[in-house]
Parts: sequence; C-alpha cells; structure tokens
Amino acid sequence: MSLAQKLSHKTLNAIVERFNLTEQGEPYQTLHSPMSPAPVGEVRLFSGGPIHKMVYIGLSVPPIGLDSHMVFAFTAPDSAEPHFTLDSVLAGPHFAFHLDLIPRVDLGANLAYIDEVLQPLTPLVESAREIEGLTRAHLSPRQLAIMSPWMLAYRANEDAFAQIDGHVDQYLAHWFEVVAGGISAETLSSLDNNNFAQRDQRNRAAIFNPEVDPVWAQVSRLIGEETSAQLRELLSEQAMP
Repeated sequence: MSLAQKLSHKTLNAIVERFNLTEQGEPYQTLHSPMSPAPVGEVRLFSGGPIHKMVYIGLSVPPIGLDSHMVFAFTAPDSAEPHFTLDSVLAGPHFAFHLDLIPRVDLGANLAYIDEVLQPLTPLVESAREIEGLTRAHLSPRQLAIMSPWMLAYRANEDAFAQIDGHVDQYLAHWFEVVAGGISAETLSSLDNNNFAQRDQRNRAAIFNPEVDPVWAQVSRLIGEETSAQLRELLSEQAMP
C-alpha cells in the first residue's frame, strides 16, 4: 500500500467512524480501463448523520505508475458547515495532495465565518510552507477562487509527503469540531446570504467542471468519457443516488 493510499484510507475510515456512516454498495462502482485487464479502481459511497454524502474514488494503474485517491465529504446542502476534501496521489516517483475545508459562503463578505471556520487553520498553512520537499501545485486562478485560501495543494517528495499526516489529522479534527458543534448562531446571523443549497450547487458545478480542472481530461483518457462524466455527476449533484 502506497503512502498516498494509506493516508487516504486512514482519513476515510476516521470520517466513517466519527459519524457512523453507512456505505452504499461494497463498492458502489468498480472502475475499468483499456490499459488493464483487471479493474483499475473503485468508487465508494457513504452517508449518515451530518454527512449528506461522502465519495471516495481510488484509481491504481501500475503500468503508468499512478495511485490516486480522492475523498470528498459533503455536509447537508442547506447547512453552512464546510465540506472536507483530501486528494492524495502517487504518480511515478512523485507525490501530490490537496487538503481543504470548502467554504459555504462568499468569504469576502463574511469575516465572522472566516474567523470561526477557517482562521484556526492558519498555523497549519504556515507550517506546511516550511516543510522541505513541498512545491506549490500549479493551479489556475479559477481553481483557487472556487476552493478556500486555506487549501494546501502541493507536490512532494516521499519524505515531505510523509510529514503531512499531522496536517491532515488536524484539518480533520477541526472539521469534526465545526460539523459536530455547528456554526455559531452569532456567525449565522451575520451571513449575507443564507441560500446555502443554491450556492453549494453552483460551487460544486464549478469545482467538478472539466474546463476548470484539467485532471478530468486525464481521468477520461484512463476510464473513458462516459464513466468520467458519471463520476463528475456523482460529486457535483447534491442528492444521493
């Protein structure tokens, strides 16, 4: 098991255990590719408690040196609690990851939300910058705009990747606290737009838009456009299948 897979599965299992999630299908979907006679990955789907939908997508293709794992845990569409995401990848000899709590409001107009939900992560952002062997991922301004400024998105050598476990654990622990406790009434009353579900649907449509994120072109080449589109729909649509 690669470091990328270990980190992803540890995080996935922690979320399942914390919120006592129920899995739909075991797995929900098996992924295939013309590059391999054997399955190249799987999709797992969970829900329960405050987690409206959690999607795990794992792809492992040894002939091209790819081992990729994505976790997206979505809170309820009509809530203000952030979503959690971790993407951990081994591609050849190199690692990459992104880690974020995806905000549910316009941050530029909601300072109280920033202070309560995201500002506590600032020391982790700053400490990650000091890890030798991490290099900022090449993300477009559009990609950065639809996530949060507290997103950690880096390429890494093996030694550096091994050091980000603690950052993932602490992001996760903070997210657990926010989701379990909810956003404070004072902060909720200060928000400029309470139509969380509508904003969330628009935000997801942007995050998983293949014109915004070029990784989907690679996924399509690997498993086919039809299956790739199914995965994007599973992630972007709020409803459980």
